[in-house]
Amino acid sequence: MSKWQRIFESSTPIRAEIVKGVLEENGITAVIVNKKDPVYKIHGNIEVMVLVEEAQRALKIVENEISF
Repeated sequence: MSKWQRIFESSTPIRAEIVKGVLEENGITAVIVNKKDPVYKIHGNIEVMVLVEEAQRALKIVENEISF
């Protein structure tokens, strides 16, 4: 079982960076996984991952504190 869980996904890198920054301001460790193909730059998404034990709290923060 993986210790990381995806809590946000976007095709826009800046949105993923904003989510990561807000989570880190709230003491949650977050990482960005870029699944875009570097050649075509149109396929795939950018995911924000957090530790499984922090996922519920992170999801609440994303839902309640971040709007685009």
